[in-house]
Amino acid sequence: MKIKLSAVAVLAILLPGSARAATLSDAEATFLDQLVTASVVLEQRCDGYEVDGSGGVQLGARLLGSPEAAMAMIDAYAAAIKARDGESYDPGKFRPEVLEAAGNTFKRVRTDLIRNPQRACADYGETSVERGLLRRY
Repeated sequence: MKIKLSAVAVLAILLPGSARAATLSDAEATFLDQLVTASVVLEQRCDGYEVDGSGGVQLGARLLGSPEAAMAMIDAYAAAIKARDGESYDPGKFRPEVLEAAGNTFKRVRTDLIRNPQRACADYGETSVERGLLRRY
């Protein structure tokens, strides 16, 4: 098994909790939760949904105050995915609190999708469509 840990990830693990206890704002946590939920719907291959990239940025801009802030959160989520998967990522975009929050949401939503795929796909998928993160095809 090949394990890659960047210097940032190693420091995040080694630093005491209070030194690395950055938290997400309520708006960031809300957007991240919605972003992760939509991505799990796609990851679980729920039929009939695809990414609505511009809708996701628009939602993030409404919640976070600007398209730049939305893109920064999307980039932080992408870096968290890459870090979790052991791929190289931009350490300037990595935020340990995003990795933790995204992991919790991912586990919760994926569990629902595995337990009752038809109901959960419809519920999470349609909610993501209403928010503008996904669209139906």
